Amino acid sequence: MSVLLRPGFLASVLLAGLLCGCAPSSVPTEPARRRVDEPVQGERPVVSPSPAPVSNGFAPTGVEILPLTELVGGEQGVRLNAYVALLDAYGEKVKAPGMFRFELYEYVQRSSEPTGQRLAIWPDIDLNDPADNQEHWRDFLRAYEFSFGSQASPGETYILEVTCLCPNGKRLSTKWGLRPEK
Repeated sequence: MSVLLRPGFLASVLLAGLLCGCAPSSVPTEPARRRVDEPVQGERPVVSPSPAPVSNGFAPTGVEILPLTELVGGEQGVRLNAYVALLDAYGEKVKAPGMFRFELYEYVQRSSEPTGQRLAIWPDIDLNDPADNQEHWRDFLRAYEFSFGSQASPGETYILEVTCLCPNGKRLSTKWGLRPEK
C-alpha cells in the first residue's frame, strides 16, 4: 500500500506545529544569557535577605531555671536544688564561664510585683575556672546543678532569682516560683 502525499501536505503539518507552540527539536529554545545580578528589563532586582548578624555568636544571652529546681525538706532542714541553663542567641543551652548569684525572696500573693522581701542570698559561685565550671555542669541536662542549705518554711511559696555575671560584662537574670515539698 502506498501513501500519496500531496505537495502542500508536509508544509501544512510543519506550519500547524509552529502555530500550536510545538517547535521542532532542532530549534534552540535557550533564553538569552545575562548576568545573574542584572535585573530583567521592567523587573525589580531580587535581593535575598541576609540573616540578622549575631554579635555574640555562642556567648550566653539568657539564663533559664529548669523545672527540676526544688526546695526539699529533710532531717537536715530544707535544701535548695537549683538547675540553671545558659542560653545563646539561638535559644540553645551552652556551657560558658560566669559568676552565679542566687537569691531567695518571699512570695507576695495578689500583687503586681510578687517578689517580696529578700530572705537569703548565697555567696557568689565563680565558674570562670574550667575545673570549677565542670564540677557543676551536668552534660545530660545541658545545665548547671547547685545545692544550698535554706531556712525556708515548709508549705510556703518563694521566688528564686538567679543572676549570671558574664566575663563580657553582661548581667543575665531570671526568676522562678518555688514551693517546698512536705
